[in-house]
Amino acid sequence: MKTVVVGVGGMTNGGKSTLSKSLHQLIPNSCIIAQDSYFKDDAVVPVDSNGFKQYDVLDALQMDKMMSDINLWQSDPELFLKQRGLTLEQPSANKDLHVLIVEGFLIYNYRPLNMLFDKRYFLEIPYDVCKKRRSSRVYTPPDPPGYFDGHVWPMYQKNRQEMESITSEIVFLDGLKPKEELLSDVHKDVSQEMARL
Repeated sequence: MKTVVVGVGGMTNGGKSTLSKSLHQLIPNSCIIAQDSYFKDDAVVPVDSNGFKQYDVLDALQMDKMMSDINLWQSDPELFLKQRGLTLEQPSANKDLHVLIVEGFLIYNYRPLNMLFDKRYFLEIPYDVCKKRRSSRVYTPPDPPGYFDGHVWPMYQKNRQEMESITSEIVFLDGLKPKEELLSDVHKDVSQEMARL
């Protein structure tokens, strides 16, 4: 069995989920693991000195559980899907090749996970666009006043700097480009990786 692990990272509201879902629809024998599914219970998420919940740190995530799920997928993608009540949406003629799309905002900051990627993409958008998109979304719990400027954006900058010190093999994508163009570029690149196997 051959596997390809694709990372789709980026800032909050940068288009990670949209790109990942679209890529999944185009790639046979693929599935998605989203980092947002691994947040710890809100009661245990730490609070900073300004009273802001620290969701933008690895300690807010169940990374051991996420790695366990990814390791299960790597050992047996079909069992991974079966245990979740899922099936392959687009089975491939090449049943021996499976693709995992890992989507999240801190996927490259966690070294054990970062080492697994065959391809790494990172969506970025400007501050003003990010802030506008973030303010239009509803979060549970909701963002308190000043949260974006007081926590979200500074943590993005900190995490990005850390990410860049961990790995240099990231393809940075302009999140303002049309979705179809981004999808086409990434799909072509991943398809070339798959063809090499």
